[in-house]
Amino acid sequence: MHRSRRLPTALWAASLLCCAGLLAPAATAAADESADSSRTQAVTFEDNFDGPAGSAVDGGRWQLETGDNVNNHESQYYTSGADNAALDGNGNLVITARKENPRDYQCWYGRCEYTSARLNTSERFNAEYGHVETRLKVPRGQGMWPAFWMLGADFGQVGWPASGEIDIMENVGFEPSTVHGTLHGPGYSGGNGIGAGYTLPGGEQFADGFHTFAVDWAPDRISWSVDGQVYQTRTPADTGGNPWVFNKPFFLILNLAVGGDWPGPPDGNTTFPQELVVDYVRVTTKRLTPRLLPEATPPAPVPLSGAGAGAVRAAGPNGVPRSARFAAGGTPGGARKAGPLLGGTVSNHSANPQPDAHRQPRPPPARTGGEGTTLAAGGGRRAAR
Repeated sequence: MHRSRRLPTALWAASLLCCAGLLAPAATAAADESADSSRTQAVTFEDNFDGPAGSAVDGGRWQLETGDNVNNHESQYYTSGADNAALDGNGNLVITARKENPRDYQCWYGRCEYTSARLNTSERFNAEYGHVETRLKVPRGQGMWPAFWMLGADFGQVGWPASGEIDIMENVGFEPSTVHGTLHGPGYSGGNGIGAGYTLPGGEQFADGFHTFAVDWAPDRISWSVDGQVYQTRTPADTGGNPWVFNKPFFLILNLAVGGDWPGPPDGNTTFPQELVVDYVRVTTKRLTPRLLPEATPPAPVPLSGAGAGAVRAAGPNGVPRSARFAAGGTPGGARKAGPLLGGTVSNHSANPQPDAHRQPRPPPARTGGEGTTLAAGGGRRAAR
């Protein structure tokens, strides 16, 4: 499900050239641009969440974190296995928040009231530039806090916020029509994060259906988009002279929190269970080989470079990478040019509306026997959010 398109064949390309005189110039240009894009992109990480209903996520791509999160004063306990994060059999990952405590989990405030799940690709895949995208449907209700975000892979060495944090999509239940994209780094973390919110037109709510959220990430430039429409671009000029800490590898994180300093607790109108439904997660980067002309002989594969390459190249069964699929096509990477927003509105902010405690990730969690990872005490916002 949701596989990348195959490259056009040489025969198709030849027939297109033969018929070029019959095509309108604009159509020809569009076709050429599409072909160029597919030829210059490579999928370096992809999970379409295909598998039997009720099965756990692919442990070669994701690890589950376990524990609560005192730093954001959230109310849930993150569980391991397939209890709160499972495939639905229709090509989706479902992260479920429940009002329950079946195993007497203890949270910072006492006996936990809720369970949920959080996944990351740490030690499995690191992204460094490209187009990072997910298609998902957020839950509904006061106190819900879904997010798709990234944390610097050097977090364990330099801490937060020196590690950097890229929030691709965050939504809080009291803003059902708005999502936020934010950067956090030294001098612009917590309530001083740099970003913007994007609001759907006409009272539409993000929980009404699936939407695509992405960043186009290049050296010294990051652009955010919703459903393909860019709504903000950030560069080192936006950090007020503070360090730009985003020219390095980051790992991916998906989670659904309940309560916390920013969204506040659920109220009497919030029903449970609530679900964050994820169709796919995909990272595409530019190929390191030139575009091939018809009948040209492909050059030998060029290994990926960068700190994340080892994780990407780690082979699984039959030599297929465990943490990535290499395929032609995919969504073009690189920073996009800002285009018109199709009815949506943008609210720029140099500071998020949540307090500093919201923006403090924990240190990388220790392993707990392979089922999950334990959220370490102290430290940071979202390696444990």
